[in-house]
Amino acid sequence: MEKACRDCHKMVESGKAMCTCGSNSMSTDWSGYVMIIDAKESEIAKKLEIKKAGKYALKVR
Repeated sequence: MEKACRDCHKMVESGKAMCTCGSNSMSTDWSGYVMIIDAKESEIAKKLEIKKAGKYALKVR
């Protein structure tokens, strides 16, 4: 099961203990996700304040 970072919402594999943003506050309680391919051109990435491409959870508890 994938985990989501509580700080930046980036999805990470369950075996990893730390997010690429440097946070170790991970949760398995998340819902919905979005894939960002081109963060600079994506309107969704701008609204969600996402700066890097990747898979992000929409809601993390």
